[in-house]
Amino acid sequence: MDGMGCMVSEHGQNERKNLVPFLAWAGGKRWFVQRHADLLPQQFGRYIEPFLGAGSVFFHLEPQEALLGDLNAELIAAYAGIKKDWLALERSLKYRQRAHREDPDYYYRIRERQPKDVLQRAARLIYLNRTCFNGIYRVNRQGKFNVPRGSKTRVVLDTDDFESMSKVLQRAELRESDFEALIDEARCGDFVFADPPYTVRHNYNGFIKYNEILFSWADQQRLAAALLRAARRGVKLICTNANHESVRDLYSSNDFELIQVARNSSISAKSSSRKNFEELIVRANI
Repeated sequence: MDGMGCMVSEHGQNERKNLVPFLAWAGGKRWFVQRHADLLPQQFGRYIEPFLGAGSVFFHLEPQEALLGDLNAELIAAYAGIKKDWLALERSLKYRQRAHREDPDYYYRIRERQPKDVLQRAARLIYLNRTCFNGIYRVNRQGKFNVPRGSKTRVVLDTDDFESMSKVLQRAELRESDFEALIDEARCGDFVFADPPYTVRHNYNGFIKYNEILFSWADQQRLAAALLRAARRGVKLICTNANHESVRDLYSSNDFELIQVARNSSISAKSSSRKNFEELIVRANI
């Protein structure tokens, strides 16, 4: 029990080696884990992450129980493939690495395919993520991945530990879902980590090309309302977001603590665009 009478369990870090996320993902939170892991709660019930992405915080915490969600069906399939049969997935990636190096057109053939089997979907996404231009995940209006081939030829990485990832994922429920439904499931003592696309009011943030259709200002408002409801239920939460006046206004309630931090943006097509951004960390005051 914590101070509010919520059921929680200890999630302190052991001296084990942290799992390295298997995806490069725009907006990924490796920087958060490296610099601000001390902000994460040591005790909580179920871990809930409604914008899963690369799962940096999930793999850092390795929680005993988790609910992981995202609207990106291919992303959820990648995690499901690792959870189902990590060894078969690894074999598939090794095959794809050989094919990629031997056949310059292999990348584009795989990019056009839409497999139904979860293991093939998982292998396809990981392969494309590791060999596409600059590790950018982007789809066209028809929802098809359209990033050209990049210069990297390694599909199997030294940091891969799919066996350990699969073990951690056995304790997680994976769900293709809107964020609000997942946050509304959080109960007193649970921990929600929310990392939405950084849309701001009027979209004066340089992310309009990627986020305007996927995540609107109305979605930002809906997220803030869902997190406020959760905080008032006794849910522990952290939300990372753009450090913009319009976003800070959304979390002006005394239920939240606002922390401003700087981080380096490394995923960008142009090196001139890779710069320091100020970000906002929102925590529940409970």
